[in-house]
Amino acid sequence: MRTYDLSPLFRSTVGFDRLTRLLEGATASDEATSYPPYNIEKLGDAAYRISMAVAGFAPEDLEITAQQNSLVVTGKAKKEQETGQFLYRGIAGRAFERRFQLADFIKVSGARLENGLLHIELAREIPEAMKPRAIRIETSGQRQPALAQQAA
Repeated sequence: MRTYDLSPLFRSTVGFDRLTRLLEGATASDEATSYPPYNIEKLGDAAYRISMAVAGFAPEDLEITAQQNSLVVTGKAKKEQETGQFLYRGIAGRAFERRFQLADFIKVSGARLENGLLHIELAREIPEAMKPRAIRIETSGQRQPALAQQAA
């Protein structure tokens, strides 16, 4: 495995420690398994959906936690009663924890379990103060005084 030292890039920066952690985390090997499989869809300019295949899990067996820029989906396996002898057991029913890193201003807007798929709806909600705004350009003939002085 190849490692990169990014510290020279961040010597004169302040407040970019989160970016450093993201870069280091992206280059680290992914130790998570591929269970359960998932899709990430872009539905529009500000809407996304994560769909996870969680067949066999009831809504009470699943937990979704959103904290800052992290989304954690946990599935708790329940003990099944052995009703017969399995010749082949290929349906996984094990516990899992899947973590997703969310970009700034991405919020979870809802979740639903449908036909064995857990759909988590995400939306980008940019605060009004951060949205671009148009600035009107005045000409010298239209300029209004900033303060009007009145005679006392």
